[in-house]
Amino acid sequence: MNLDGKVSLITGGAGGIGTATAMELACRGSDIMIIDQLIDGRAEAIKEKIESLGRRCSLLAAELSAPEEAVRSVHETVAQMGSVDVLVHAAGGGVPGSLLQVSPEAWYGAFNIHVHAIFHLCRAAVPVMKKKREGAIILISSAAGSRGCLGAIAYGVAKGAIPQFARSLARELADDNIRVNAISPGIIRTPFQDYLTPEQVKNNIENRIPLHREGKPQDVAALIALLVTNDFITGETVAVDGGMSMRIV
Repeated sequence: MNLDGKVSLITGGAGGIGTATAMELACRGSDIMIIDQLIDGRAEAIKEKIESLGRRCSLLAAELSAPEEAVRSVHETVAQMGSVDVLVHAAGGGVPGSLLQVSPEAWYGAFNIHVHAIFHLCRAAVPVMKKKREGAIILISSAAGSRGCLGAIAYGVAKGAIPQFARSLARELADDNIRVNAISPGIIRTPFQDYLTPEQVKNNIENRIPLHREGKPQDVAALIALLVTNDFITGETVAVDGGMSMRIV
């Protein structure tokens, strides 16, 4: 896909992986719609950077765990920007707690933002893409979705559903030239990691990540851009985790 003049809708675009993705796709020619729970000065600064590249950028506050808000996000993107050619769902957050610790509300909340939001976003965006017979959808899973992760059962199970969603939807939409892929990040230095103690960071780098460093949001954004622009990749889940998921010991 040539991104010149295309429109990319990026959820969670006001921070971390979402921000890096917005900048990466804008640098490649795409106009950007940033959807986030809170639109603040940080989001406005990102908008200014994107517009300085000669690209259009709009901001929209939405609570994507609510179905009507997910649908509204797509409709507003089409109304303001004219299309949705690329959909990247990077919104979400951690949900701590073991089976006996996590509340039912937190369990359902994990699925609302990580899984159900994808369902509603795609249902709204796919008809737009079908009209153009081209589209790219990128869903953010996690290494926690493919390996047992202590103390985060809701997060791990919700993220584990995303690769299968990507495979199923990719098969369904292949005839329409709409590609669907997922990305499985490992330990990426974003605000999501701010709760880690210095000892935990040290253990991650020395013992858990074979490349002995944390990833950067730009590492994930570069892979997203590849999967968006490469027209012959669909139905895949690609890890970007410094080798963490391939190790046995």
